[in-house]
This record gives sequence, C-alpha cells and structure tokens, in this order.
Amino acid sequence: MIETILWTPAGVVMIDQTKLPREEVYVTCTTFEEVADAIRTMVIRGAPAIGVAAAMGVAIGVLKADPARLDSQFERICATLAATRPTAVNLFWAIDRMKRVFAEVRGESIEKIRERLIAEAQQIRLEDIAINESIGRHGAKLVPDHKTVLTHCNAGALATAGYGTALGVVRAAVAAGKVIDVFADETRPFLQGARLTVWELQHDGIPATLITDNMAGHFLKSGRIGCVVVGADRIAANGDVANKIGTYSVAVLAKENGVPFYVAAPISTLDLALATGAGIPIEQRGAAEVTHVFGVPVAPEGVAVENPAFDVTPNRYVTAIITERGVARAPYEESLRALAHGVPDTSSI
Repeated sequence: MIETILWTPAGVVMIDQTKLPREEVYVTCTTFEEVADAIRTMVIRGAPAIGVAAAMGVAIGVLKADPARLDSQFERICATLAATRPTAVNLFWAIDRMKRVFAEVRGESIEKIRERLIAEAQQIRLEDIAINESIGRHGAKLVPDHKTVLTHCNAGALATAGYGTALGVVRAAVAAGKVIDVFADETRPFLQGARLTVWELQHDGIPATLITDNMAGHFLKSGRIGCVVVGADRIAANGDVANKIGTYSVAVLAKENGVPFYVAAPISTLDLALATGAGIPIEQRGAAEVTHVFGVPVAPEGVAVENPAFDVTPNRYVTAIITERGVARAPYEESLRALAHGVPDTSSI
C-alpha cells in the first residue's frame, strides 16, 4: 500500500504529491509550521489525509513546545494548522479531536501529554485506513461488473492515510472479482487525476485511461461508464457535496445520461451543522495554477483569473453517499443523520 503519511522518530514523513508522478520524493516535517506549510502548498492533500496531517502537526508541535507556555503554544499550533485550508471539514475534525485529548490530559506531566497526543495522531491514521477499507466494501457492491468507473480528482490512497475512498471502492470491487477499468478526469488546474489517480491505479495494476475534463460528457453519453465515484471534502446535512472543482459538472452530466453518481467519504466528512451546501466555504487558490502548467505560461500575461478549488454538487444529483457505516440515500437529512449517530444502514444496496 502507498504510504501517504507516517509518524517517525525523525518527524512527520509524507510523500510529496507536488512531485508525482515524475519523482517519488518523501519529505520530513520536524515542526508544526512545516506540517502547516505542507498542507497549504498541497505537498499533502485530500480531506482525510490533511486531517491526519493536522493531528500529527498538533502532536509534533507539542513535542517541541515549551512546557512553561504550553497552553498558549497549543492554541497557536491549532490555529496555525486550522488556517491552512478552509473547505475540508476533516482538518477541523482532527484538530478538535486533538483538543479534546489535550483537555483530558492537561493536568498530567509534559511527558504524558506528549505521549497521549502522539498516540492519538497515530490512532487517527490507523482508523482512517480501516474506515477506507470499510467504505470500499460497502461501495464495491454498487459498482457494475464489466463496466468503466469514471472518477474526478484523486480520492485514493494519496488523499487519505491509505487505501482511499473513491479508489477504495474501485480497489474493493477489483478484489471482489469484478472486471472493471477506470476513466480518470485530468482535473485541471492542479491535475490530480492525471498526476496522482492514474499513477495510483498503475501502481496497483488496475486498468486506467486518462481523459481531459471536457471529455466526461462524451463518455457518459456513450454507455461505457457504469458509474461515477468521487470523494468529498465536506458534506452538508442535506447531502450537498463539496468536492474538487469540476465535480458538479460531472454530476449533472451523469444525471442527464442516467449514470449513477456516488460519493465515497468517511463520517468525519459530514458537517451536519450546515443545513445546505450554500454554507460551505470555498477555497480560492492562486492565479498561477490556471495561467501556468508546471511553471510554463499558457495564458496571456495579466489576464484576470478565478480559481475556486472546489464546487458544491446539489443533493439532487447524488445517487448515494458511501460511508464506512453504510450507504446513505435520499432523503439525506434522515439517512446521513442516522449514520452519523451510529445507526447502521440496512437498505443501502
């Protein structure tokens, strides 16, 4: 399995996703500021993965903190990591979980506090892998045999602590004996599909075909695509889904052509405090990601640029949401809340 992120005695080690697929380079973060910078610059990306990274960032921050000023430094560590990327709710979920542990052990020795926070960060990583495997098992049953799966962006092992959400569904379907292949949207402007998804699938020996984003409608109309499976960065209580920019277009095209559109995400991606996707903050990224490709300019100098990193797909385009506890279907206000509160799904497939 691809190792996205690990806690080691030397620091937080993560694969540099900005270098893939040309170079497989691992970086070691020895401070919480370095972890925050890795999240901000997308050395590590994907909602579950940045949640794990944030938890490890908190742990390494406390490991290096001055015990005499621990309370104030802990707040600064958490605030710095929380300010890195605004859309993916897993980031804030992980930081809140680390805050709860800190509150529990605050009166203990500094050694005990550090030990507990490091253990919690490592536990979050292990839980994420197990969660993704469970998502895969639930989702594999939905994938049609002898068909092509279309995906957008990268919701694989690289976007998580391992195995993946959307690609976890693909991996589990293949493991179950289904004969499938994958069409991967390139996912402009950061090219996560071209650089990361295809690399992962090749790594696993799963047949993959790269297409440009504007080819998706053509292939959805062709009858070749059996389903679309994507990940998510935040899911509102009504089932509106924030995911990488371009997901909304794919969902509309899938609906028009009668192709099921599935979202694979852990329970930690749910934000039941938001009634609809209208309240999801959308990260705006730099213009150079659009005007340049690998540093090479592809647009006239000085052109105005909009670069939202995510869009929101309304729930009416979502066939089902696959979680580790089961598969939610409309009405999502009821099914998502039930799964979030630990009520297993019994009618999902």
